[in-house]
Amino acid sequence: MNVLSADAIERIPAPHIEYAQLAPTLIVIGAAILGVLVEAFVPRKSRYYVQVFLSVAALAAAFAAVVALAAGGYGSTKAQIAAMGAIAVDGPALFLQGTILLASVVALFTFAERRLDPAAHGNRVDSFAAQAASVPGSDSEKAAVKAGFTTTEVFPLALFAISGMLIFPAANDLLTLFIALEVFSLPLYLLCAVARRQRLMSQEAAVKYFLLGAFSSAFLLFGIALLYGYAGSVSYAVIADVVDGTVATVDPALAATMGNDVLLLIGGALILMGLLFKVGAVPFHMWTPDVYQGAPTPVTGFMAAATKVAAFGALLRLLYVVLPGLRWDWRPVMWAVAIVTMLAGAVIAVTQTDVKRLLAYSSIAHAGFILAGVIATSAEGISSVLFYLGAYSFVTIGAFAVVTLVRDAGGEATHLSKWAGLGRRSPLTAAVFAVFLLAFAGIPLTSGFAGKFAVFKAAAEGGAGALVVVGVVSSAIAAFFYIRVIVLMFFSEPKADGPTVAVPSPLTMTTIAVGVAVTLVLGVAPQYFLELAGQASTFVR
Repeated sequence: MNVLSADAIERIPAPHIEYAQLAPTLIVIGAAILGVLVEAFVPRKSRYYVQVFLSVAALAAAFAAVVALAAGGYGSTKAQIAAMGAIAVDGPALFLQGTILLASVVALFTFAERRLDPAAHGNRVDSFAAQAASVPGSDSEKAAVKAGFTTTEVFPLALFAISGMLIFPAANDLLTLFIALEVFSLPLYLLCAVARRQRLMSQEAAVKYFLLGAFSSAFLLFGIALLYGYAGSVSYAVIADVVDGTVATVDPALAATMGNDVLLLIGGALILMGLLFKVGAVPFHMWTPDVYQGAPTPVTGFMAAATKVAAFGALLRLLYVVLPGLRWDWRPVMWAVAIVTMLAGAVIAVTQTDVKRLLAYSSIAHAGFILAGVIATSAEGISSVLFYLGAYSFVTIGAFAVVTLVRDAGGEATHLSKWAGLGRRSPLTAAVFAVFLLAFAGIPLTSGFAGKFAVFKAAAEGGAGALVVVGVVSSAIAAFFYIRVIVLMFFSEPKADGPTVAVPSPLTMTTIAVGVAVTLVLGVAPQYFLELAGQASTFVR
């Protein structure tokens, strides 16, 4: 048997990792691992408080690390590829990571809410099953409720999901992209299944999401394999060079397949399908309404906001860094996807009778609006998408936080008929929800208007004027059903047996207040934030 010589061992390169540049992700992963240890070693009665403190502190520290990196010039002049070419540290990555972390903090406040349901057996309860492993309605579940158990595992699961979301838009090679996708998807599948009320619907939503998510991951992985066969590398920069024809050296083992355009086109299309699934674009949107409706509402809000930010970040990097040389091939496809997504999301939403499903189709329409900015293929396109994602995420989390407050004997009252007259029964709650709906509709003086104006302007300047016309028509259709809900709340007679509005703890109040504040500030004075997004719109290659 051959024994490696000393000099051969010395030639194995040690990995060079820039820990300071990766600090935001490392902090969140470290806290998630600590959260698992908390579940193992901290007494059950103390776990909730320890987990909430640990999660919020970790996200705040990670956000401070993002700000420190941006202030240190890593978003502009010092932008670089870190972790041996696996992670990009640049403007779009830091902007999206900051957005994900801020959105996640306010979303976690709704996870921690324990005052909406009446106390069970003298114990406060939250939105999550007392014991997730027990069969719905079984004796073990009843015993867990009676004993006052809580599923505090949701906090480390959320942190693992957030850590994957932080890597996803910053991934600089295809394998890192795939691993990040799995790291944030698997905890989300679990989080969707642990609703306290309507357990079976929640578990059904999780199974649908898992099965469809597994298919999309398989398509993505197959696309990665084909692109590797085409370029001989999974690195974004190398693939981009092979696409442009500027690659200097060719691996003899790959010479037969390198430059084969069939591999490039099919591989690129499969990866695009995987990302469009996460974004919720038509025709890969079928999971969205069922999962949004069945998942616990705090999880729905978190997922609707943070997943979209991460997925659009990865999509932008793929199209602008890896495949800019294929622009004339992917733009017509993205045009078609954007048009169908905008129209289908808006038209089908008109027929919905459940608030959560309505917001799900609304999110599909918004994916179409954001795609209009992606299609612009310019720095303005990137900055408009970044701004829209930041504005949209807070409106979404705030809207779902309001949905958790409207309750009847069966839990959340999500059927639209039950919201009739809400403005007379609880004027403040209805007014806040109306602000979020107006922002979704893109009414002036809300963040939704500033975001839509930015992406449509970028699309028009990028030669996609027809797409803007479709977008405006879709916005008009969408405005109909948002305003219909507002009319229902303020101009209908409340029913005698209608739902009540629960008084939340300061946690949910903070979430809603932040949502309203961001919606109004970005609507009234968006210029500073548009400039911030503009400064962060250059990808490192």
